[in-house]
Amino acid sequence: MSSKLSELRSLSTVFPRTKLPRLTRNDLGRSIPRRGGKITPVIAAYLLKIAGWRTVGYIPDIPQAVVLALPHTSNIDGVYAIPSLFALDLKISIMGKHTLFKVPVLAQLLRWIGIIPIDRGNKGSVLQASIDKFKMGEPLFLGLSPEGTRKYTEKWKTGFYYLALEANVPILPVALDYKTKEIRFLSLIYPTGDIEADLPKIYNQYYGVIPRHPERLSQPLQDVNNAAH
Repeated sequence: MSSKLSELRSLSTVFPRTKLPRLTRNDLGRSIPRRGGKITPVIAAYLLKIAGWRTVGYIPDIPQAVVLALPHTSNIDGVYAIPSLFALDLKISIMGKHTLFKVPVLAQLLRWIGIIPIDRGNKGSVLQASIDKFKMGEPLFLGLSPEGTRKYTEKWKTGFYYLALEANVPILPVALDYKTKEIRFLSLIYPTGDIEADLPKIYNQYYGVIPRHPERLSQPLQDVNNAAH
């Protein structure tokens, strides 16, 4: 076991987190974006159970939010995160290159998965296109990874914050904790425009969360854990 992993596990024992309730698709309100699946949620829930993972927390009954997936240190994260979304029948959209949608059959599949076509060629177009999607008023949970990489990073990319601020939607943090084998839906943060005050409110919710590769944990989340000493 790495020294970083040992340190984080020790920390989570000394400062235990509040136990969150199990979250199922029956707990989701009518305003939340849904996939509308019947068989897929059952299969996904079974696969999660076999893997020993569970989904906990609470999702307010709102139609729009910027969803943060953290910490993201491995491609394996999706093996647990994606089935959890399918089990909830929750539709979280992500952005993908628009060129992928040139093939009709593939385009149909991508849209079903929840991928939104974005032209990344024009500077600033991604942020504006995302804001425009929210402005359309349709139910939309847009998933983003502010770390921007699966490796260690000193800072988060802050585009997610300004997106939520300009679109006037809340930020919903989600954590993947490999110690407890939980996908946690945490408390909403409503951006005030004071990013220096709002970011710590997000960071603090990830206190004690252990990723698959603790040595790759981003610096802001390391700082949250170190501050508890």
